[in-house]
Amino acid sequence: MSPQNLTYRQAIEELETILRALETDAVDVDDLTARVQRSAELIRLCKQKLRSAESAIDQVFENLEEEDEEYPAE
Repeated sequence: MSPQNLTYRQAIEELETILRALETDAVDVDDLTARVQRSAELIRLCKQKLRSAESAIDQVFENLEEEDEEYPAE
């Protein structure tokens, strides 16, 4: 599945699966490069989703602050 179609949770779960396989030596050396590359894609996706969520949350707080300035509590 393309990383762009994954949710944050799905990406984390796939990363955990890859990590477990690496920790148990269940990954063949020939497959190692592909697993590491896939892990890098998933990590980039997770970082992007976290940055996007942080930006959206910051925007919500900025909007609340602007509303407070426009309509101060009496």
